[in-house]
Amino acid sequence: MTKQIPIDVKITPENKCDFCTGSWCCTYITHQIDTPRAMSDFDTLLWQVSHENVELYKDDDGWFLMVITPCTHLEKDGRCGIYEQRPQICRDHTNDGCEFDGLCGEDDFDLYFKTHESLDKYCRKRFKKWDIRFKKWAKEKAD
Repeated sequence: MTKQIPIDVKITPENKCDFCTGSWCCTYITHQIDTPRAMSDFDTLLWQVSHENVELYKDDDGWFLMVITPCTHLEKDGRCGIYEQRPQICRDHTNDGCEFDGLCGEDDFDLYFKTHESLDKYCRKRFKKWDIRFKKWAKEKAD
């Protein structure tokens, strides 16, 4: 994940990016979403997480949709191809707690859903009547 760091070099926020080879921060986007409350909210999330490279998590800051997709300006060497003209959100990004220190995983979130199946399992626990609506829909369709 990282380049070999010379023994005499101290990693600081100013030089940390120089030793990163994964450029993980440039391989996904996150978008904060409203806190899902109703079954219909979770139906929408199930649809979203059913798509490739879409994940969902909740942490101390709220609920987020994560899309795993590399930036089109990411160069093969891991550097930004438009660094001087990069968007403000990229300029504001800090490397405090970045993926250089280790990739995020399930243990880093309050809730983490990588697949439809994992979110569906959560929904079945959260909503006691989760399956009843499917029976209702099937009955309405049959009528």
